[in-house]
Amino acid sequence: MSSHEQSFRAGETKGRTQEKANQAMGTIGEKAQEVKEKAQNAAQGVRERAREKGGATNDRAWEMGQSTRESAQSGKDNSEGFMQQAGERVKGMAQSATDSVKNTFGMARHDEDDDYPPHPPTTY
Repeated sequence: MSSHEQSFRAGETKGRTQEKANQAMGTIGEKAQEVKEKAQNAAQGVRERAREKGGATNDRAWEMGQSTRESAQSGKDNSEGFMQQAGERVKGMAQSATDSVKNTFGMARHDEDDDYPPHPPTTY
């Protein structure tokens, strides 16, 4: 083989090698682009799911807050009723004590205390 022929074949081989390298680089670039797009899509999906879950979490938190407010209002209503009943009982007991003291000292008027017989006036 002549050196001219060897140079020609070496150039051909180099050209084919260069072409294959370019093709390989193109394929690698395409694969890299596909991987990049898949990663972006996955990240977008994660962001959307996070937003959805965040919204659901906000909804649950609002519902829990509403339930707590309702329970607090119910407790307040119940304690107001209890306090009113207790106040009425204390008021009734105080009135009974007052009537008893008046009766004991003969200060009760007949129309105030129909449960007790009238006391005769005491003379000193």
